[in-house]
Amino acid sequence: MTKKEKAFLRATVAFTILFATAPVANAMHIMEGYLPVAFCVTWGIICLPFLAAGSISLKKRVKENRKTITLIAMSGAFIFVISSLKIPSVTGSCSHMTGTGLGAILLGPAAVSVLGIIVLLFQAILLAHGGLTTLGANTFSMAIAGPLVSFGLYKLCEKCKWNRKVSVFLAAFLGDLFTYCVTSIQLALAYPSESGGIAASAVKFLGVFAPTQLPLAVIEGILTVVIVIALESYARPELKAVGFLKEV
Repeated sequence: MTKKEKAFLRATVAFTILFATAPVANAMHIMEGYLPVAFCVTWGIICLPFLAAGSISLKKRVKENRKTITLIAMSGAFIFVISSLKIPSVTGSCSHMTGTGLGAILLGPAAVSVLGIIVLLFQAILLAHGGLTTLGANTFSMAIAGPLVSFGLYKLCEKCKWNRKVSVFLAAFLGDLFTYCVTSIQLALAYPSESGGIAASAVKFLGVFAPTQLPLAVIEGILTVVIVIALESYARPELKAVGFLKEV
């Protein structure tokens, strides 16, 4: 056996061990009954203050300007549609985009937490995607953590006076990736590896989801930019109403 053949064999064995030891958890949405009860309750409690802040934010926006209802409804629909498009993952599980970056940029991360939990609730009941017991964990990763990163990155790029399209792409792209990173950590906390503990388990989950999630994050970034361009052309009054476009 040549050196190249030996190297290829070792790589194949390592690849097999990695995917054989990483549990399937429905990728972005952790499946029903997968997390222990204590984790389900804890993640649910952690989400409560964010959801309360989101409810107040949405109510305030609608009260100040009724035009924001259009963007709120559109952002919620975008999250529902894009996160329902599941693509098979290398583990026999699935991966999908989140769609929360757009809402975070337009409405702020607090508002997206409410839109996100509504979407996750409908998906759990109607599509068997995710679950009711894992609703708190899924809400935190997809509707809270990811949007916070998207919003923070967009504002940072805005302060640095970067091109708006580049800022939107980075916000959506990295927000999606951060969501999957948080999901991996959540799974690692619930199921630490026997050798290496939580850190080793997190690396396994990250490695399992990365091959499909990275290209999906790129696609989400591009798609979000396209939608923002369309909104700038056809919904300028609504964008001004939420403060995305400033009056000159």
